[in-house]
Amino acid sequence: MQFNLKKWPAWIVSVLIFPGSMLLLDSCMQFRMSNSEIDAYFSTKPKKGTLHRYEVGKRIVNYLEVGDNSMPLVVFVHGSPGSLSAFIDFLSDTTLLSKAQLITVDRPGFGASNFGYAEPSLQNQGALLKPILEEHKNQRPIILIGHSLGGPLIARMAMDYPDLVDGLVLVAPSIDPELEPNEWFRGPLATPFLKWMLPRSIRASNDEIYKLKPELEKMLPLWPKVRASTIVIQGKKDTLVPEENAYFAQKMMVNAPLKLVLVDDMTHFVPWTHPQLIKNAILELIEKGKHAN
Repeated sequence: MQFNLKKWPAWIVSVLIFPGSMLLLDSCMQFRMSNSEIDAYFSTKPKKGTLHRYEVGKRIVNYLEVGDNSMPLVVFVHGSPGSLSAFIDFLSDTTLLSKAQLITVDRPGFGASNFGYAEPSLQNQGALLKPILEEHKNQRPIILIGHSLGGPLIARMAMDYPDLVDGLVLVAPSIDPELEPNEWFRGPLATPFLKWMLPRSIRASNDEIYKLKPELEKMLPLWPKVRASTIVIQGKKDTLVPEENAYFAQKMMVNAPLKLVLVDDMTHFVPWTHPQLIKNAILELIEKGKHAN
């Protein structure tokens, strides 16, 4: 028997096709690598990556680690949406591996960390990542790298855990609440009625971006708590995060040594278009930490 969809009522055809379309869209917009893809990536690298995971309550945190645990630790924190794979190329950089142990994380709601179920609270996200810092501290410097929404997260961690964070690299960070765009569609998409239709990565991203402005407002009185040496990398052609965020950091981080790196022709996607800037910032903070000790 052959089925001719043209003879069926439109609403029935829609009911049949829509779930499959959503599954296809979800599979195409995951912004993450599978474990086998990660293994294949490192199969040709001199140092292999090791995946780890731990639980905090009902939350799972997944991260990838490469390098010597006697060296300074560098932790990469991706934006929204994203996953640990956003920084995976840094974990095969031989220069960085000669200077530091490298970790890249799946933030809550992304990658293999409860995929699709965001944690909008930056304070709670920081608490979920804190065990990585505690386990790896061992009296050595820890430098956090945060891109886009990962920027305010690592800033919040430096506020809440100043003894665990020695350096920050804020890459196109969304940190000024007054610069957050008023995107009317985020509220409706965060409702239970509509959010289930979104791909899981987009659903998690929308849930946290929708709540980002009030989260940044909570941080306003806490900026003086940041003492970690900080480098802010910002493109002047960034249409997603205005360059004024860099000047906001300069104004608010009154107790932290701060350097701005502003690039005229750079957009928001710094880890992929200008990775050398991030690498240089890491090496600079590692060298600065040596002299501080």
